[in-house]
Amino acid sequence: MVEHAKRSIVKALSWRIAGTMATVMISWLVTNEVRIALSIGGFEFFSKFIIYFLHERAWNKISFGREKAKPPEYNI
Repeated sequence: MVEHAKRSIVKALSWRIAGTMATVMISWLVTNEVRIALSIGGFEFFSKFIIYFLHERAWNKISFGREKAKPPEYNI
């Protein structure tokens, strides 16, 4: 089974949205500045999105831990 790039992009986006929300909240609590927290979150979102996408595509090329699906057996 192979994942298409579109699936990797959607997975990366959903994961980054969740992660960025956490980063913005933590940054806001630490700095007490919404503007700084949003800046950190924005930078973090794009940089980690690219890193995650490349990581996901690299793992898609590795067969480690995967098995080919076996066709169903038919008993006649």
